[in-house]
Amino acid sequence: MRRQNAEILGTILNQVMREEGLETPYNEYRLVEAWPEVVGPGIARFTASTEIRNRTLFVRLTSSVVRQELFAGRAALVRRLNDYVGAQVIDSIRFV
Repeated sequence: MRRQNAEILGTILNQVMREEGLETPYNEYRLVEAWPEVVGPGIARFTASTEIRNRTLFVRLTSSVVRQELFAGRAALVRRLNDYVGAQVIDSIRFV
């Protein structure tokens, strides 16, 4: 017997997370975890830490050359990271 009012579990989870105010922290976590995959292993190797504060992603890099390279394309990188998560999580990136 099939229920008529069945819903997809993912839809229900998203709704509960939104109601409880957990959607934004979860998306921030997903974006930070996605950093190595989005930038690739070569750049991820020079990444010391990443964190999000006030819709800005702070990335600590160990190479000044990589920092300059990423600085030039940071607008595209913001788009790629937000697209990967599927939400507008960050507005900018700061390389420190």
